[in-house]
Amino acid sequence: MTDKTPLTLCLWYEGDAEEAAAFYAATFADSRVGAVHRAPADTPGNKEDDVLTVEFTLLGTPCIGLNGPPIFKHNESFSFQVHTDTQEETDRLWNAIVEGGGAESVCGWCKDKWGVSWQITPRVLTDVMTNPDKAAAKRAFAAMMTMKKIDIAAIEAAIKGD
Repeated sequence: MTDKTPLTLCLWYEGDAEEAAAFYAATFADSRVGAVHRAPADTPGNKEDDVLTVEFTLLGTPCIGLNGPPIFKHNESFSFQVHTDTQEETDRLWNAIVEGGGAESVCGWCKDKWGVSWQITPRVLTDVMTNPDKAAAKRAFAAMMTMKKIDIAAIEAAIKGD
């Protein structure tokens, strides 16, 4: 995978890259687990033959999960923004991440059990932010600021001024 693509995202895990890749593949469309590579020798975070890296595709994007020692932590400075079209899709993805051992945050943000940040963002919200109707964008933004998981009906009502 990595020798044929111009960009591969590398995510650091503490021994559970294979579990994370399997979760992402089961949760997100156009996602799958690829090759699993084992450590050829002992490393600071692995013993020989432990899983060292896992190639996976996440929403069509090539990624690699690297198992390393617990020295680097995921944080909010990096996140995956996933665009959704329906409340059902928004709910399904949000719930899978949060109920799978993650945590809710605000404004459509949540974290999975590995600490990776996600923005589950309905397109209606991103579309209104680029709309020339600045008043509608302001109302939608104000509504979003009160939410954890985004409620599409509430955003649409705010856009209309209801």
